[in-house]
Amino acid sequence: MKTLVFILLSVLVFSCGQKSDESQSAAAENHADSLKTEALTKADSNVLAAQLAIQLDSSEENFIWLGRRLGYVNKMEDAIDVFTAGIIRHPQSWKLLRFRGHRYISTRQFALAIIDLQRAANMMAGKTLELEPDGIPNKINKPLSTFQYNVWYHLGLGFYYSGDLARAEESFEHCLKLSDNDDLLVASSDWLYMIYRRMNDTRSAQKILEKIKPGMNIIENDAYYKRLLMYQGKLSPDAVLVSDPSSEDYDLNLATQGYGVGNYFYYTGDPERAREIFRKVTSGKSIYSFGYIAAEIDLARLWKNP
Repeated sequence: MKTLVFILLSVLVFSCGQKSDESQSAAAENHADSLKTEALTKADSNVLAAQLAIQLDSSEENFIWLGRRLGYVNKMEDAIDVFTAGIIRHPQSWKLLRFRGHRYISTRQFALAIIDLQRAANMMAGKTLELEPDGIPNKINKPLSTFQYNVWYHLGLGFYYSGDLARAEESFEHCLKLSDNDDLLVASSDWLYMIYRRMNDTRSAQKILEKIKPGMNIIENDAYYKRLLMYQGKLSPDAVLVSDPSSEDYDLNLATQGYGVGNYFYYTGDPERAREIFRKVTSGKSIYSFGYIAAEIDLARLWKNP
């Protein structure tokens, strides 16, 4: 075990890459790249700090943070290795299973993700709800979701990506029950709405929208909120698809908002427009975002030659 941990802790984190020539051609993209470079530099230093921490104490928490920090710099396989070592050291840790399941999703290993997340759901049954600390703080510097919510959320994604809509629905219904703020409510509702529309259950889809109101207190999940307002007819698809290219979150917003818009066109009878938008999403850089993964799968599943 000591040898395994030593190997994992010797992983070097690469510095951020140079800006592409294309990004240098636009001032807005330059600004966004500058913000990303600054964020990644800070993330690299956080990885080093997490490596030092685990050398001093191989606790469950330190395994979690080292794995999370590696994920933030897109070293997903290394993150999985760290979580695996942590599970060997702490075999009753459903939290480590939660995070490894997430990174199995990132690496498109959905069957393994479902196994981990189902185990986590079984092991956490009856546990007191516990807020999950944010790795990247939101604008009010306050975590909004629990470990339990995130287990069900990622399990729902695993089923959705695998095409098991009935079990995805069940998982996101658990999320809905645990949604004690507007951010969680819109995230759970958005996935449920898309699931119901894919299942041709328009009655359940419309019922989901009844809880979505103007002026909700959204801290993180603005993209999901916009998508839901679009489903209600209060925002146009074009308005939802627009995102500021100078924003640090441009690629993430393109993937998240774009997938919702593409899905909207798909189940409202314009599959070619949906395909066009899914291709735009997968031309972006946010390859580990949930919208990107969903668009990638739909292109492969619905159109054999995307």
